[in-house]
Amino acid sequence: MADEYGATLWCGGHRPGRMHDTTAARVEGVDALLDAYPQMTVLVDAGYRGLAKTHSGQVVAPPLKLRPGAPPARQRAWEAERKQQPSQRISVEHAIAELKWWRQLQRFTGRRELLPETIDAVAGLVSNRMITW
Repeated sequence: MADEYGATLWCGGHRPGRMHDTTAARVEGVDALLDAYPQMTVLVDAGYRGLAKTHSGQVVAPPLKLRPGAPPARQRAWEAERKQQPSQRISVEHAIAELKWWRQLQRFTGRRELLPETIDAVAGLVSNRMITW
C-alpha cells in the first residue's frame, strides 16, 4: 500500500504459495480496517474487485468491460472512467515498481525463509527514503 505521493505505507504479510489479492487483503485484516474506518477511500486494481463489491463507495476498482453493442454515449463514458482511475493510482504503481528495482528482490538467490525479511528491509528503506525527500 502506498499513499497518493508514492510513499510505501505497508508491504503486507508473507505467505508461501499463491493467494488471490482479495483473499490476502481479508487475511491481513484490510477488510476489517475498511469497516473500522468508513471515511477512508481506497483505489485498487482489478484484482480487488471483490473487495470493491463488499465496500462499495469506499473501495474503487476499475469499471467492468462493456458488452459488445453498448451505446456510443456509454462507451465514451466508460472510456473516460477507465482512464481516470489509473491516472490517480500511478503513484502507487510507481511505489510498487520501486520495490522491484532493488537487485536483492529482482534475483533473490538467498535462502527462501529469508525472503520475507529481505522484502521488509527493502520496503523500510524505500519508505524511509521517500520521507527524507
